[in-house]
Order: sequence, then C-alpha cells, then structure tokens
Amino acid sequence: MLTVDGLPLHPLIVHAVVVLLPLAALGGLAISLRRSWRIRYGWPVLLVAVVAVACVPVAQRSGQELAAKLPGSPRVEAHADLGGTLLWYALPFLITLLVLITAGRIADHDHSTLWKRIALLAAALTVFLGAATIFQVIRIGHSGATAVWGG
Repeated sequence: MLTVDGLPLHPLIVHAVVVLLPLAALGGLAISLRRSWRIRYGWPVLLVAVVAVACVPVAQRSGQELAAKLPGSPRVEAHADLGGTLLWYALPFLITLLVLITAGRIADHDHSTLWKRIALLAAALTVFLGAATIFQVIRIGHSGATAVWGG
C-alpha cells in the first residue's frame, strides 16, 4: 500500500479528485455559457479537468489497496463499488469538454455552421456530464465519509 509520510495515499489523493473534478465541471459550465469565457478560460479549465481525471484511477487503485488492509465492511464495499464508477462519468465529461473547446475554436475562425452546431452540442453535453460528474463525486464522497465515520 502506498503511503505518504505514513498516511495511506487514498485519503490524500481523494481530495484532489473531490476538489478538482467539480471545479472543472463548474468551469465547463461557465465556458459553455459564454463564448468569451471559453476563449479566455477554456484551456485552463481543460488542464484542471485533465489533472482531475488523471487522479481518479490513482484514487481508485489506492482505495482498493486500503480496503484490502481493512476488515470487511459493507459500507467500505459500497463505497468501493461507487468509486469504481467515477471514471465512467469523468472521462466522457473530459472528452466533451475537449470537443467543446476545439470545435468552438474552429467555429470562431472558420465561421462554419457545422462547427458551431458541434460546439453547441458539446456545450450541452458538457453541462449535462459535468452536473452528472459532480453528483457522482458527492455520492461517492458521502459513502466514503459514512464508511469511515459511520452515520
């Protein structure tokens, strides 16, 4: 099991996911709503999303390692099951965010109706998938807190 200064990696890396993924989703919402924000903040939002999504498998793996060291608990198992789903939310969000930024940039320079429509569709999907991702992060975080602290 990986540790940092004697602490399991999982509770540390989870904070990166819990903070950065919703932040990226809110940024995705913002750049979906205003073209000027997409132009100015699109790439930084994408960078935050990439880092957040990259942290998800690390959190999943470190969580599996931590769970293997703990006595069996239905709450820990439920948390692990939910945690295993997050990449299926985060990765499509990241892809639509990339499509939004790329298609929007092309549409800005090309003035093509096709690229404007693709950007509009990507914006709608980014908002939807961002909201779904935030919802799933909350569910997983709540189940993890319940597994650790009870309640």
